[in-house]
Amino acid sequence: KRCEFQTLRQKHYFPSLTDCLCRQPIQCFVCLREHDIETPHGVLHVTMRGVPKGNRPVILTYHDIGLNHKSCFNTLFNYEDMQEITQHFAVVHVDAPGQQEAAPPFPSGYRYPTMDELAEMLPSVMTQLKVNSVIGIGVGAGAYILTRFALNNPTLVEGLVLINVDPCAEGWIDWAASKLSGWTSNLVDIVMAHHFSTDELTDNQELIQTYRLHIAQDINQDNLALFCGSYQYRRDLEIERPVVGLNEDTVNTLTCPALLVVGDTSPAVEAVVECNSRLNPTKTTLLKMADCGGLPQVVQPGKLAEAFKYFVQGMGYSK
Repeated sequence: KRCEFQTLRQKHYFPSLTDCLCRQPIQCFVCLREHDIETPHGVLHVTMRGVPKGNRPVILTYHDIGLNHKSCFNTLFNYEDMQEITQHFAVVHVDAPGQQEAAPPFPSGYRYPTMDELAEMLPSVMTQLKVNSVIGIGVGAGAYILTRFALNNPTLVEGLVLINVDPCAEGWIDWAASKLSGWTSNLVDIVMAHHFSTDELTDNQELIQTYRLHIAQDINQDNLALFCGSYQYRRDLEIERPVVGLNEDTVNTLTCPALLVVGDTSPAVEAVVECNSRLNPTKTTLLKMADCGGLPQVVQPGKLAEAFKYFVQGMGYSK
């Protein structure tokens, strides 16, 4: 019987500019611990930075389709201002099944977890790592997964930063629009259009080329197709804005503070605004970043780090 909790390796990671896509001075030495964790729906690869600090929550991240935790979050977490915050918190980066670096292909006939099942895998991660509560940071599909996780386990989540979150099921309109736009013939193009607006795809050639090559060459394409399929067939989060005196005790919505983030030219703007309209306005902040597209954590890490600092301060964690 396989051990439920297996430490793969502990390594000292020296990030390069190419690896982290970072334009700021970066920390040269980071101690990382990588784990394979058994869950009810398969094995999750996670990377832990630092150790839990007393009763503080751990920052838990979940990436979007076409990315892994490094390509999604290294720019942000290696940014100097963000490091000043994270020195007071441990960080757990979750890679969706089969999306981590050098991930092996799944066996023939493997059924990829649904989005709901991906959310159901996270309590096992917390249990095995002895984490009591988290502040989640998710992007796209990862934001959806963390929202579902918080809805299912409100006592485990103290706050959420949701970038490019879409609370809706993928409908036939989205499918028809993608067919009409003519970019569905290639998986890499589909994922690129998910991340970047049409203008971004033509204006920021260096960034676009970097991510196109990463998606095409660094992520196992069969595994990526399975993750994309799971996200494509997600169900509606079925969250609803509470109305005082009417349904605040019965409505299905987030109970923790939430910071919704989207770039003003992102393909996800409408979805994020829709999500904001379904959440408790007293606990939710919408940050629409100017001069920013589909990857605010990469393009504007300084602004996002500042917003995150105020977010955790608002939760009572001043240092």
